[in-house]
Amino acid sequence: MSTPAPLQRRLGTRDAVVIGLSSMIGAGVFAAFTPAARAAGNGLLVGLLVAAIVAGCNALASAQLAASYPTSGGTYTYGREQLGHWWGFFAGWSFVIGKTASCAAMALTFASYAAPAGWEKPVALTAVLALAAVNYRGVTRTAQVARVIVVLVLLALTVAVAAAGATGLPALAGLSAASPGAASLLAAGPYGLLQSAGLLFFAFAGYARIATLGEEVRDPEKTIPRAIIIALAITILIYAVVAVTLLGTLGADALAGSRAPLRDAATAGGWLWAAPIVSVGAALAALGALLALIAGVGRTSLAMAREADLPLWLAAVHPRFHVPHRAEVVLAVIVGVLVLTIDVRGAIGFSSFGVLLYYVIANASAFSQGRDRRRYPRAVFVLGAVGCLALVVTLPLASVIGGVVVLAIGVGYRAIRLRFRPR
Repeated sequence: MSTPAPLQRRLGTRDAVVIGLSSMIGAGVFAAFTPAARAAGNGLLVGLLVAAIVAGCNALASAQLAASYPTSGGTYTYGREQLGHWWGFFAGWSFVIGKTASCAAMALTFASYAAPAGWEKPVALTAVLALAAVNYRGVTRTAQVARVIVVLVLLALTVAVAAAGATGLPALAGLSAASPGAASLLAAGPYGLLQSAGLLFFAFAGYARIATLGEEVRDPEKTIPRAIIIALAITILIYAVVAVTLLGTLGADALAGSRAPLRDAATAGGWLWAAPIVSVGAALAALGALLALIAGVGRTSLAMAREADLPLWLAAVHPRFHVPHRAEVVLAVIVGVLVLTIDVRGAIGFSSFGVLLYYVIANASAFSQGRDRRRYPRAVFVLGAVGCLALVVTLPLASVIGGVVVLAIGVGYRAIRLRFRPR
């Protein structure tokens, strides 16, 4: 029996950094600050710091593991290799359910910037079906397309921040340490601050995309860790600037109620012409992220189905288009239902639930590695795992309950399959 041909190693550090940036500086930056402000007000700045620290620990765990396992699969592979097949399943299933919710969040974000008021859900559903059809025909996003998306999104963010600065600079002073605004940073209490961090974590959860490039980058043992750290550092800086600008321009209450916060911030600065630029940038970011997510979830589902961790019929590959067509059709149906039944905050919370659990297993896998493979102190991975669990339990209650139920369904399926599999 012939073995599948390996993927070609064509990507360098710059390519990997760009792909990581396109995954993180995407639609999340246009969507996550509103629910975070609803949870913590001005304290979302503290939440952003906490999310950044947890993301940093997770990034180092992913970097260490990717250097040891330069293959596709991410934490689904790491968990299986380091901790056992059940842990790999937990990681893979958490990724699938979390990123399925991310698909819904991206579709709803696209609609919030592109659709007339009252038409958000029909437009979001149309976007899901259209991009699912594109993926069905085998179209995938490349590093070249990722570069274009990053440039356009950064342009939109730059315009929004510059426009907001026209009237927002005096308000920004209100967030200085000497003002009453500084006391409001902690007014939401530990629960509110951690909940905002968990919601903002949604916007960071893209650096793992770099780790999944293990078979496609040159010198992966050096390239992947370097690219993950560079991409995350750039993202943290950009998010900090955007967060301070939004709070300074709109204020916490207006930000918490905004349907399109960056567009509102731009127009608040008096630059009405900037609104279409910001809307187009947000829409492109959401569509690019949605396209990549559909492809990524479909292929992760394919990998899990091949290992019988999902129903075997999902492992089918279309004979003409060479895509996991059954997995992508099922995904499109589920995302369509989510788009029609939940809002952006619910989708972000549910997504964060799955992705945070995914990184708990990544940190545990990195912790279990021996000294010969360890690049960073084990304390980093303990902090990362504890941080992820703390953020999980402070997410909105509906997101936690929904996540637990769906996680239990996956566990039940695998337990039944193992119980009755042929011996």
